[in-house]
Amino acid sequence: MARVVELSYYPVKGCAGTPVREALLTPAGLAHDRSFMVVSEEGVYRTQRRDPLLAVIRPRITPDGDHLTLAAPGTESLHLRVDTSGTRQKVDLFGTAYQGIDQGDDAAGWLSDVLGAPSRLVRVPPEHDRVTDGLTPGTSGYADSCALHVVSRSTLDLLEAKMTDRGLRPLPADRFRPNLVIDGWDDPHTEDRAHRLRIGDTELGYAKLAIRCAVTLVDQHTGTRAGPEPLRTLAAYRRATQGGIAFGTKYAVLRPGTVAVGDEVEVVAWGESEL
Repeated sequence: MARVVELSYYPVKGCAGTPVREALLTPAGLAHDRSFMVVSEEGVYRTQRRDPLLAVIRPRITPDGDHLTLAAPGTESLHLRVDTSGTRQKVDLFGTAYQGIDQGDDAAGWLSDVLGAPSRLVRVPPEHDRVTDGLTPGTSGYADSCALHVVSRSTLDLLEAKMTDRGLRPLPADRFRPNLVIDGWDDPHTEDRAHRLRIGDTELGYAKLAIRCAVTLVDQHTGTRAGPEPLRTLAAYRRATQGGIAFGTKYAVLRPGTVAVGDEVEVVAWGESEL
């Protein structure tokens, strides 16, 4: 029987995640997931691809979403009251224009000091109506694409075995920044073919494979790039037909509700892998 064994959301895009035992699942993903984004002074998104130090910033948001705390090694934490009604400004995410609500000069100064580059913090506005792509359309906040990123424990175990066979040290799952880790699927990459999932009172629809990027090269605890792995190992067996290296899958939310660690995962519909 497959079950959810890990559950995490990422309040600020590119920053550290928050592991939880239970979370509200909204149409845009786990509550507060990627609802904030760090941008340049010109409004262009920052990512660990260019700013790996984002990884050491640990956000904490209150359940009601009204207060955000930012923490990082070697600096005093910053506590913010979240602005959801301020002036909207144009922000750029992968070349697409969206709107963001700037969270003020204190947040900007704190982030600029930590990252060593002029930065601002924006929140997704309540009227955000982004439509995500893939086999099942959906919506999300400032995530790279779809609402949820899912990977199975057997998928992670296969990568670990292949790295160990090559004399390499296995890497933690946080390199892939998943929202859900599922255990109980014996075959690695079962998530490629699980095209509709029922978890608790929620339902998910498969959107697409997760194509991996240089973020997987960043040590999520030190904020430093740590070499060619895991991409080098994955390139030997997970090259996608549409290009890139696939590991894990993206899902859209078909029915919101509550998801918890320990929930049974039922595959309602199967499909062919797009690999």
